[in-house]
Amino acid sequence: MPRYFTDEHEWIDVDGNAATVGITDYAQEQLGDIVFVELPAIGADLDQGGDAAVVESVKAASDVYAPIDGKVTEANEKLEEDPALVNTDPEGDGWFFKMTVGDPSQLEGLMDEAGYKAFIDGL
Repeated sequence: MPRYFTDEHEWIDVDGNAATVGITDYAQEQLGDIVFVELPAIGADLDQGGDAAVVESVKAASDVYAPIDGKVTEANEKLEEDPALVNTDPEGDGWFFKMTVGDPSQLEGLMDEAGYKAFIDGL
């Protein structure tokens, strides 16, 4: 399953026409202790680069953007009860939502793991 990254620090795992989205380990480190997550509604249409979710930490609130176009198919309800999952497993159980892949060609504009590592090394 290929994983892609955005320059806003979201990751997206793609499996056919389905995708899972979350924030990177780097992003959760920058945010600090996460205390609240606002997830998108199931069935919501997302546009690439548009607001999809909100994550709040003791430091700040931050938007989570849609890496590609698509429709939300599932939200990670575990985060409503335990938002700290984003800190402990941001690129695993701390995922935010699942969505359809609306336009597969948009994936070409995202970074692979090596590209993302080089990107954050340059920050």
